[in-house]
Amino acid sequence: MSVAEVSVLSRDAAKRGAAHVLDVLRQDILSLALAPGAVLSRQDLQERFRLSSTPIRDALMKLQEEGLVDVFPQHATVVSPIDVEQARQAQFLRRSIELELVRSLALAPAPALVERLRSLIRQQSVFADLGEYEQFSAADQAFHRTMYEAEGVIDLWHLVRRRSGHIDRLRRLHLPKAGKIREILAAHTAITDAVAAGDAPAAQEALRDHLSRSLDFVEQLRQSHPEYFSGTDGRPAR
Repeated sequence: MSVAEVSVLSRDAAKRGAAHVLDVLRQDILSLALAPGAVLSRQDLQERFRLSSTPIRDALMKLQEEGLVDVFPQHATVVSPIDVEQARQAQFLRRSIELELVRSLALAPAPALVERLRSLIRQQSVFADLGEYEQFSAADQAFHRTMYEAEGVIDLWHLVRRRSGHIDRLRRLHLPKAGKIREILAAHTAITDAVAAGDAPAAQEALRDHLSRSLDFVEQLRQSHPEYFSGTDGRPAR
């Protein structure tokens, strides 16, 4: 094997390593396993993932682009506080796209899609009964992603995901509150029923109601977890 081939393999391995680190750290941040303000030591990450500094650095740069970490050169990398304005914009983006998405799906309902959505709702219900919040959240994301895939616009899903870190953390913070999980299950069922019936207006109404509730409890969450939020001056609230 030539030096050039070895170099290409090394770069490919670094890219795969960075992608793996990115996926794991993003999930840790979105699940609040890494809470806002948590310090990310590059040395610790190298040891945890058994990788060199380059893929770790690349993964942290991606997280910074998504607004999930703040990098202070020569000082520290920390998980960013929740920014409510960024959450609001992400909500607007996702709602705008998915309103058109469910309309299109309802105008030509596909039985296979409907069954897949119902299967994901059943999975969510099981996870809800078990109190498995992370699995519930994963099935929640799969429900929405499935609709993007069915419409052939998966790149838009990736766009939404890259912009949704702040609102996803709000949702995760609110998930254990009484009644929230059942509210989500009811909304997903209403959306699916409307798509199955070919009722585009009802699908849009259910989707709009579902995606418009994420910011309703911001002040209560801010009061219970002030350390998780940005202050009005952009710095972490004290």
